[in-house]
Amino acid sequence: MPRRRFLTAAGAIGLAGAAGVVATTSTACATTSPGAAPRTEPVMHHATAGLMTLIGSYTSASPAGRGLEVAIRDDAGKLVQSAVVDGVPDASFFAWSPDHQYLYVTNELVPNGTITAVDISQHHPVVLGSRPSGGAGPTHLSVHPGGEFIFTAHYTDGTVAVHRRNADGTIGERTDLIKHPGSQPHAHQILVDPSKRWVVAVDLGADAVFVYAFDTATGKLTQHQHLELPAGTGPRHLAFNYDRAYLLAELKSEITVLDWDLDAGRFTAGQVIGTREPDAAGENFPAEIAVTRDAKFAYASNRGDNNIATFAITEEGLEFRGTTPVGGDWPRHFALDPEQTSLFVANQRSGAITRLARDANTGALTPTQDVYECPSVAALTFHG
Repeated sequence: MPRRRFLTAAGAIGLAGAAGVVATTSTACATTSPGAAPRTEPVMHHATAGLMTLIGSYTSASPAGRGLEVAIRDDAGKLVQSAVVDGVPDASFFAWSPDHQYLYVTNELVPNGTITAVDISQHHPVVLGSRPSGGAGPTHLSVHPGGEFIFTAHYTDGTVAVHRRNADGTIGERTDLIKHPGSQPHAHQILVDPSKRWVVAVDLGADAVFVYAFDTATGKLTQHQHLELPAGTGPRHLAFNYDRAYLLAELKSEITVLDWDLDAGRFTAGQVIGTREPDAAGENFPAEIAVTRDAKFAYASNRGDNNIATFAITEEGLEFRGTTPVGGDWPRHFALDPEQTSLFVANQRSGAITRLARDANTGALTPTQDVYECPSVAALTFHG
């Protein structure tokens, strides 16, 4: 299915930064890894102290996004723009190093995707350089808990790649590249399981989840399980809850509860539950799923219905608790803040990040008036 239909903005929304906040960049001379782009270091003009928030958007979309930018979340929960970082095009997803000092970004370029390393250790972003990702349209990446490898999933050509991660945070050589089977594979996510032994890839086009054994000496993947799902499911992302995982289907507006055998490295499909209200109508394409730190609630975004579905986590599986409007259009991604008292939603088509307040006891979400404008926004993450 054509990915770019999801990348078309519904309206032109311009930059509306906070008054008195200036976003500029400068290029600094520094050593880079071979073949990498020069380091770029933004000039930060903070309106207030607060939580650093990294935001990615599509620079090739219309209206054009800003790529990678920094905002500061103030004590009231509002985002205020601080800087735009040059040299990070089509920034669509983020992954942190285990020490949370380095950020890795997918540059969702076609046909030649790249991934970018950013140093956050001095509390302001410095681009260390980019590397070819090995495929087309990189849409998700993660860092091995040991810190020595980076995994990337490519939507456009259905491949998954492995790169070494250097001690200085830069991206090293590619150690593996695997193409998923099927007539139209679209790898959408790759991550390491809670046991740190297995690598899991979700493929929307292949209607499958692949489990790989991973050799930390060679950086090679070996297929261990191919979990097939009903045709037309379109699995997009999953979220682990230790020995369970919740698999979100983009094309069926469903979550499949998967039992996960950590020792055997195998999934078993169980409960299937919808993400929409019973009377919902029209097209809908779920995008993101997350589990709270206390493992009591799960949330999923509905693109089309434009809401967040809330689920209580039970011994049996998931219990649907209802939906909350996001106050924007096409919620591609969302992130809980470090305190998990708010859920910030990246609404791609309306070009805005909205904030939903969260009750930690009940899991309930409440819309707020907080809006941060960012054309063609794709994802966000917090440095906290």
